[in-house]
Amino acid sequence: MSIESRIAELGYTLPEVPAPAGSYLNYTRSGNLLFLAGGIPPVEETYQGKVPTDTSIETAQEAARLVTLNRLAVVKDAIGSLDKVKKIVTVNGFVNSEPDFFGHPTVINGCSDLLVEIFGELGKHSRTACGVAALPLNVSVEINMIVEVED
Repeated sequence: MSIESRIAELGYTLPEVPAPAGSYLNYTRSGNLLFLAGGIPPVEETYQGKVPTDTSIETAQEAARLVTLNRLAVVKDAIGSLDKVKKIVTVNGFVNSEPDFFGHPTVINGCSDLLVEIFGELGKHSRTACGVAALPLNVSVEINMIVEVED
């Protein structure tokens, strides 16, 4: 089964590849590694604000899943097919959170769990999950990744 078929089987679709919102690229490639820029969820009230005050943990996890699909759309754009992914190497997740919130790993599990559901063993990765004072456009989550791909 292809990776895109697996994504559909899980009930998801890849979004359109977003244009960079500033002076950066969606990804850069060095050898067989893709370094993905940070992605954010749709800029709408549902996914904005501090976790857990303005955005619930569950909604922030949903935002993390949407960002993951967004980043996978960038990977597909870069290499033509998600079947060419050899390994999700690392994920860096940033949570717009209150100073006394310590559940950042739980929020970023929305991303990590989805990657494992999609890619199986190839989706297991190293990870950073941290809280920050603010994120662009007041979104609740931002995620970047490094992905190993076929030559």
